[in-house]
Amino acid sequence: MDREFLIDLFAGFGPVTIRKMFSGYGISVDGINFALALRAGLFFRADEATIPSFEAEGSKPFQYQTRAKTVLVNSYWELPARLFDDSEELAQWARAALAAAQRAKVKKRPKAKKAVSRPAKKAARPVKGPKTTRKKSQARKRAGRTA
Repeated sequence: MDREFLIDLFAGFGPVTIRKMFSGYGISVDGINFALALRAGLFFRADEATIPSFEAEGSKPFQYQTRAKTVLVNSYWELPARLFDDSEELAQWARAALAAAQRAKVKKRPKAKKAVSRPAKKAARPVKGPKTTRKKSQARKRAGRTA
């Protein structure tokens, strides 16, 4: 999928921002990413409220291979192929995906920083003059005796 195709595809939904991401594009509105267009297909953001719709269509969650295993990303699900021909219904699914992304953003509010207990600072010592070495103080004493 190229950028122009995606712009046309989301025309019924409204203006979107399309940025290069991984091997494809991230699609967002107002800085909230709600879709991924990758070589493997078009994936919409999903949560417990929207996953049943994807399952009913026979869609699968996004997954990718590492050297050791297959990673399943349950927060993005493949868009049903039939929606590519129905811009009105695609816009409805896109709105639902954006809502899911907004709900996820609310859940991820920045955590308050934990108060780190630090040891109490030691009381400041009174400032003394420069330390003298034993040899210097002995030399001063001797100098004082002879003078």
